[in-house]
Amino acid sequence: MFKSKSGSGKINPDTTDTLIGEGTIFEGKLRSEASIRIEGSIIGDISSNGDVIIGENGVANSNLSARDLVLAGQLNGDAEIRGKLTISSTGVLNGNITAASLIIESGGVFNGSCKVTSTKPEAVQPVKATS
Repeated sequence: MFKSKSGSGKINPDTTDTLIGEGTIFEGKLRSEASIRIEGSIIGDISSNGDVIIGENGVANSNLSARDLVLAGQLNGDAEIRGKLTISSTGVLNGNITAASLIIESGGVFNGSCKVTSTKPEAVQPVKATS
């Protein structure tokens, strides 16, 4: 009935491990090593080592931390995204964000402040000429 976890026991952040389905209301803190998809409602902080996807019918009243965020529904709260934040044409974000990359599609709504961070490329070591 249940699959056993084999190998090193590490969870792949690229897999969707948690789904909050449409018609579901979740209250509390949600933390996951893998990705999370929200089609219902969540009230409480969200933290994921993977991606978070908030579907068109999804609503999150949360402060959120994730690798990437795809927002097609509504997020009311602050978001700290280590990678790319995408607000689709149906997405609404009311809150402040920090992200490495920000994409807002035509029709997408963002109310708040934004800080775009970038990783600095490692210093290139000069090549010594040999004679």
